[in-house]
Amino acid sequence: MCYHRIALLLQVMKTITNNILKILLSLVLGGAILYWMYRGFDFQQVKDVLLHRMDWTWMLLSFPFGIMAQVFRGWRWCQTLEPLGEKPRKRTAVYAIFLSYAVSLVVPRIGEFARCGVLKRYDGVSFPKALGTVVTERAIDSLLVLVIAGVTFLWQIPVFTTFFEETGTNLDGIINRFTHAGWMVTITCLLAIIVLGWLLLRNLTIYNKVRDALTGIWQGIVSLHNVRNVPLFLFFTFAIWGSYFLHYYLTFFCFESTANLGLSCALVTFIVGSIAVIVPTPNGAGPWHFAVKTMLILYGVAANDALFFVLIVHSVQTLLVVLLGVVAWVKLWNVE
Repeated sequence: MCYHRIALLLQVMKTITNNILKILLSLVLGGAILYWMYRGFDFQQVKDVLLHRMDWTWMLLSFPFGIMAQVFRGWRWCQTLEPLGEKPRKRTAVYAIFLSYAVSLVVPRIGEFARCGVLKRYDGVSFPKALGTVVTERAIDSLLVLVIAGVTFLWQIPVFTTFFEETGTNLDGIINRFTHAGWMVTITCLLAIIVLGWLLLRNLTIYNKVRDALTGIWQGIVSLHNVRNVPLFLFFTFAIWGSYFLHYYLTFFCFESTANLGLSCALVTFIVGSIAVIVPTPNGAGPWHFAVKTMLILYGVAANDALFFVLIVHSVQTLLVVLLGVVAWVKLWNVE
């Protein structure tokens, strides 16, 4: 009996240690990229940009789209759960989404589990089934992003070609100007994605040992086949990503350096940023900054202005996520 207790204690300690290491690694990775990008940067200028050189009207106009993206995600989640016999309240699902994004700022990727826990706690929804629908959502969203990315970059080939011809720049020139540190950041991000994938596969293997959990997850994955209103599901899916894009695109008009870049530049940088957040850092901090800044420079934005843009936009939008998380926590506290 004593041996089993010691073994259980060691297992718990191992799990806690692994989780702490994951959190520390994500923080270190994001912090290292941010440090490299902003080393020598004069942060005193940020205050001047915030107070005198930025149009806050557009930033405020972008907020409703950031909120509605998460609301649509909550409504779509209810739709995928319904064929499984689970009927959570829509407000609970939306609050769960708000909270999941906020907690993911502390522990990357934990939000998927947190939102399933919220539905389990407040509306009695099966955790495995909820987790299965999350897997389904992620697969659909990833496919949509990949399709949009492919179409966008094909659409923008003439733009890049014209840019290269007018500036006399070629691919070799871009590669040669890519600093050693820039290559290190790119390679580090790719390695982080590989490590994240390995950890997810390992955890999934362990989780599959529990038969009931596996059954629930599988039911969640196949639930899409039984969605009653497919057009509505598709509307929610496109509305989610349309709202995300407008939440980002409207911020272009906040700054003189990006106001005239156009819809195509916004779409390219949005897609690149969406892919960059796959790297496990809090809210994509670091990889998102690096990816969007690099693309903005390609479109002719000065390096310093690009840094102002990514720093301010990411910070403000992260604060909105935190605020929504607080609202969700307060509302859930009062849920009957």
